[in-house]
Amino acid sequence: MDANRLAARATNHCLTGCGIGEVLGMVLATWWGWGNAASIALAVGLAFVFGYSLTLIPLLRAGTALKAALGIALVADTLSIATMEIVDNAILLLWPGALDAYLDDALFWISLAIALAVAWGPTFLVNRALISRGKGHALAHGAHGHPH
Repeated sequence: MDANRLAARATNHCLTGCGIGEVLGMVLATWWGWGNAASIALAVGLAFVFGYSLTLIPLLRAGTALKAALGIALVADTLSIATMEIVDNAILLLWPGALDAYLDDALFWISLAIALAVAWGPTFLVNRALISRGKGHALAHGAHGHPH
């Protein structure tokens, strides 16, 4: 598989994990009435948890030792998840009213969806660069049987 296709797959994988964590974090923090900093911290933390989990689970199921699987996930996903979260949360911080919107407000959901969608582009570029250098998500794909 060429680097662009593999980078797109890696970015979609990252978007899935980050999206689950980001949305869950923002929903819970908004529901609990937390401030912006705490909301972002929870969302980012959960994005990393879910992002790493989506790589760890298949590695562990394939019989990879936990220590090795953790190492693969950290190398394969850290920069990708960080990029997705920096861009996504920067957009939410800059979007007037986005972080003040409540769960029943369309702005809450629209701004979150658009921020994640926009973050896909820079994250793709990061993944493409990593994969071109033999790093990044290609490690995780190779380790649990996905074709390169």
